[in-house]
Parts: sequence; structure tokens; C-alpha cells
Amino acid sequence: MAQITAQMVKDLREMTGAGMMDCKAALGESQGNVEAAVDWLRKKGLSKAAKKSGRVAAEGLIGVTVKGTKGVVVEVNSETDFVARNDMFQGLVKMIANVALDVGPDVEKIKAAKAGSATIAESISETIAKVGENMTLRRAAELTVGAGAVGSYVHNSVTDGLGKIGVLVGLESSGNADELAALGRQIAMHVASSNPLAVDAAGLDSAIVQREKDVLAEKFKAQGKPAAMIEKIVESGIKTYYKEVCLLDQPFIFDDKKSVAQAVKEAEGKVGAPIKVTGFVRYGLGEGIEKQESDFAAEVAAAAGQS
Repeated sequence: MAQITAQMVKDLREMTGAGMMDCKAALGESQGNVEAAVDWLRKKGLSKAAKKSGRVAAEGLIGVTVKGTKGVVVEVNSETDFVARNDMFQGLVKMIANVALDVGPDVEKIKAAKAGSATIAESISETIAKVGENMTLRRAAELTVGAGAVGSYVHNSVTDGLGKIGVLVGLESSGNADELAALGRQIAMHVASSNPLAVDAAGLDSAIVQREKDVLAEKFKAQGKPAAMIEKIVESGIKTYYKEVCLLDQPFIFDDKKSVAQAVKEAEGKVGAPIKVTGFVRYGLGEGIEKQESDFAAEVAAAAGQS
């Protein structure tokens, strides 16, 4: 049997972009023949997957799943929105969300975990090869409560638990689980719509609050207001800011005459116990990803070998 050296594995990896262990396996299967190893990788779809890894994947789906007092949300990206409607891709996202529910939100642990006979990373590569687009597991988050319910909502849903925006809301309470779940869904819908920064003022980054105060102070200073008046105006302005960005202070989308905090307090009667909103997670598909603009003419010229 041919000896497979680390340098041979490194060279094949650079040629194909496939994973180290895949390259080692390919060289072993081909008795050290590099060309045969490249073909082996291509037949397995591994080289094809790697070649696509440089393309921007900013579409895809958000997956949400809840079990008992724990919920997870994952973002799996693809290159085009068309793939999000593909049954195979949808199945992959659901599988990833279910695995995340078991192993936690660490992306590398999710990719290394097995679903059936293959790891999630292998399943992603296999789906890339079959569908023909780059895909990435971008991020995952988990929300748990000690007692109570985790409410969830998926906006622009393509099927159960999959869509463009995914939200989890934690409600700590010893009250009726069904009533809590219904309230949790309503608050999750509110979070999807209003996109708050924190549950309450205490959860806001102090730097964000200070920046807002500085903006308000400078605005009224430029208008010639006296310092004592500016201080009062800024404090009033910050309270208004909290109503805009803090979940509990925001007007509830189902009844804007009440704040979310007031709606939660009123719901305690139905639930039969006090309720505390412990946190939320909101994932919007592709947020923060810089999409590359495609120059079709340049791509055609490059493919034809023109400068």
C-alpha cells in the first residue's frame, strides 16, 4: 500500500479545497494517485462542494424548534432564494435544528454531531453536491427557562418551523403551560415585528444609551437651551427611547394602548401565576451579510478567458 504523507494530503487539499480527512481518504482509496484521488473526491461531491465555498450564501432559511422548556434557532444560508423552497434543503435545516436542540448552539459541535450515519458537516456537503449551491450553517442560539414555556414564531414560513425570521421568547412561570405558550407566541410575533434591542433598559448596552444621551444633549445645546433644561429634556428623551427599543416598554402590537409589560401582567390572571420575560432571540435571514454584486458580463468574459 502506498505511503500517504502529510504533504500529499496538503497538496490535494489545496488543489480541491476538500477537507483534510476527505483528502486523506481519497489518497488511500487511490493508492496515492493524485489524479485518481481528485476524481474520487469529485465523484463523492466533496470537491464540488469545496469549489463553491467562496460564493456568498446570503439566502436560505431560519429554523426554529422547541421542546419543553428549551428552544433553538438556527440560520442555514444558501446562494439563492430558490433553494429555500427545495425539499432537500428544508429537510437539512430541520435536521440541523433538531441536532442543535440536543447538542447546544455551538456551530462546530453541531457540524461534528451525527444525524444517522453522517455528521451534519457531511450532510451539508452532500446537499451542496446534489443541489449545486454553496450552503453554510452560519449561527445558532438556544433559549431555556427553568419552569414555564419558550414561545416561538416563524415569519414568512415556507413550512412548519422554517422561514425568513425566527424568534424565541422565554417566559418563566409556574402557571398554565398552554396559556403561557399562547402568550409566548404573541410576544414572539411582537419581537419579529418590532425588533427590540433588549428585554428592558437594564439589558441595553450602556455605550448605546450614552450615545443616545449625547445625541440628544448636542441637539438641544445647538438650539441654545440652558444646561439645566437640557438635562431634563435628555432624561425625558431617554424614556421615549426605551419605549422604542426595550421589549417590555414597547406598545404591544396586539393592543398598542398597552405596553408589552402591561399585557404580560394582565395575562397572569389567565396563566394563574406571575410571569417573567427572561429573554428573547430574534434571527433575521442574512442580516449582517454583505451580498456581492454580480457583474454578469465580467463573469462571461472571465469564463471565456478574456481580460
